[in-house]
Amino acid sequence: MGGAGRGVGEGRGRGGGGRRWRAVMAAGDGDVNLGTLGSGSESSSDGSSESPGGAGAAAEGGGWSATALALLTVGGEMLLNVALVALVLLGAYRLWVRWGRRGLGAGAGAGDESPAASLPRMKKRDFSLEQLRQYDGSRNPRILLAVNGKVFDVTKGSKFYGPAGPYGIFAGRDASRGLATFCLDKDALKDEYDDLSDLNAVQMESVREWEMQFKEKYDYVGRLLKPGEEPSEYTDEEDTKDHNKQD
Repeated sequence: MGGAGRGVGEGRGRGGGGRRWRAVMAAGDGDVNLGTLGSGSESSSDGSSESPGGAGAAAEGGGWSATALALLTVGGEMLLNVALVALVLLGAYRLWVRWGRRGLGAGAGAGDESPAASLPRMKKRDFSLEQLRQYDGSRNPRILLAVNGKVFDVTKGSKFYGPAGPYGIFAGRDASRGLATFCLDKDALKDEYDDLSDLNAVQMESVREWEMQFKEKYDYVGRLLKPGEEPSEYTDEEDTKDHNKQD
């Protein structure tokens, strides 16, 4: 019995050592999960292993994966909702820009008619310096100015030539010298008739260019008279003919 017991014990010891050796050899070949060695796992008959530690790790990994997937799903839905809200707001803003401003503009213009729209077209006539000064936009809503001996009605450009405009200094005056010298000071205006005889060739060419620009944009209403010059009498036919040329 003692021999048999030793045989059995030796057999068990040998069997256990053989298993450990095969495990070490298999580990060298990469066939065994090193994480299961010494973990107390048992191999089943079909070669599968059961390990409490491995099962816990697998369960924990699955939980993290599910949590991450849920977070990604919720985050994606939130981003989609934010994008939809942004598109709706952008569309509403564009509609407001397109239609709201039109309504505001129509409301503002309905009760505030511009001076040019409320005044009839001026009949053609000639002006002295004193007569021209009456049309400076303050004493008279109509605004006239002269360029190179020609008088133009610039009332529709009142935001430029009106009392508060950047070129209001030229309203009711001969603007030829100021335009030729690019000067907006009162020094460029003369109280007497200005024949422009002291301007050089370049400045005179500039005056003529300004004259052409005013002819294209504004109504020509007559001549600026020299001292002692009599005004011309214009018939309705001449007046209509001149206005048709400008239109």
